[in-house]
Amino acid sequence: MGDDAWRRELIEDLDSGLPAGRVITDPDVVSGYVHDDAEWAPHGTPAAVVRPRTAEEVRHVVQACLRHRAPVVPRGAGTGLSGGANAIEHSVVVSTEAMTTIKEINRRERLAVVEPGVVNDHLRAACAEHGLWYPPDPASAPWSTIGGNVATNAGGLCCVKYGVTRDYVLGLEFVTGTGELVRVGRRTAKGVAGYDLAGLMVGSEGTLGFITEVTVRLRPARLPEHTVVGYFSSIVDAGRAVEAVAVAGLEPSALELIDRHCLAAVDEWKNMGLSTEADVLLLGRTDSAGPAGEREADAMLACFEKAGATFAARSTDQQEADALFDARRLAYPALERLGPVLTEDVCVPKGAVPGMLARIEEAAARHDTLIANIAHAGDGNLHPLLITRSGDDAARKRAQAAFDDIIAAALELGGTVTGEHGVGLLKRDGLAAEAGPAVLALGRAIKDALDPHGIFNPGKVIAPG
Repeated sequence: MGDDAWRRELIEDLDSGLPAGRVITDPDVVSGYVHDDAEWAPHGTPAAVVRPRTAEEVRHVVQACLRHRAPVVPRGAGTGLSGGANAIEHSVVVSTEAMTTIKEINRRERLAVVEPGVVNDHLRAACAEHGLWYPPDPASAPWSTIGGNVATNAGGLCCVKYGVTRDYVLGLEFVTGTGELVRVGRRTAKGVAGYDLAGLMVGSEGTLGFITEVTVRLRPARLPEHTVVGYFSSIVDAGRAVEAVAVAGLEPSALELIDRHCLAAVDEWKNMGLSTEADVLLLGRTDSAGPAGEREADAMLACFEKAGATFAARSTDQQEADALFDARRLAYPALERLGPVLTEDVCVPKGAVPGMLARIEEAAARHDTLIANIAHAGDGNLHPLLITRSGDDAARKRAQAAFDDIIAAALELGGTVTGEHGVGLLKRDGLAAEAGPAVLALGRAIKDALDPHGIFNPGKVIAPG
């Protein structure tokens, strides 16, 4: 059967079990779904895009794709930075954008049940109305979806104290590689019945099944935070302050780093006047109650000063403090205005943060590449941003070489190639170097068991053996 006939039969099969308008084949519309925000990650042309509204509709799509052996590429908001949502040639991209129902917020049990297309910030706002809080807060929280956050085990600014998405996923509903709709996990505070299949799905990047519902743990509304601001003349000094906070045994609710390139880009865009004050900005917060919070903020301030801050102070203006954290969230989109941005996502032990930041600076100089730095510095998760000019192929090759050097340096320092963005397509070689052949073989065995026909996001995370 030729490609055209195969595609026609696939689309007819998809259409046969779905309401009108769910299956999209218009090339102009489809083009908006072919890749995520990962710079230079390859993508193909899908046979169709489907926008289901229910779990049963997802199940029909998967079963149709099984019949025609068409790859299924799950897609949330497309904010990923590793190519995990990129279309594969002749695939069916299945978007969760219409699956946006918050089904339940249970104050007594402190949990929420949501569809995968619910935007992170929308869930957080809904929980706040009940005096509850959903902690994972990636910088993309105003746009990224819970399904995508689960797929990549997203973290965020407050994960230094409160953990990442995996720590909040209680249960999942998903469509399996044989087209069944199953539930895994629990709603109870405890539960050890069988293997932790819900945990296995978190961070699997759509390669093991299609998530149609998520049950997440919630916390009580958080207490007001104390903010500590530090200006540093070098990124390594700021790294030493991060290390000092860890050595002091402090548990900040956030500890974020923004370098001069990011500050200048935000200033150019939003005219906030930050880059005139510091080369590197370190933002710390603590949310412990009462006198304990005061003591922690003072101790963090002392760590900043001892590490060589040119200026450090506790912020007494909440609006000003919130604006500084807004600048942290604006850094990536601000830099995108300068040209293509290749985003790194390495994570190293906290004691290795100064050394890793120095290695990033060395890679920038060695490969003549502009590298800006933002970081969830408190837990060692660094995001070097490699910036090039559009159409400059030589600069692109240099940036990719620097990208590889940064991955190698992170592994040498006892770190990992990705802290929260996922492996996708960009980090497959890095994963192979980190995990080794035996562990990769275990991963392929799990993939084969849960997706026996290999239709879910093939080629992502672990390259075929």
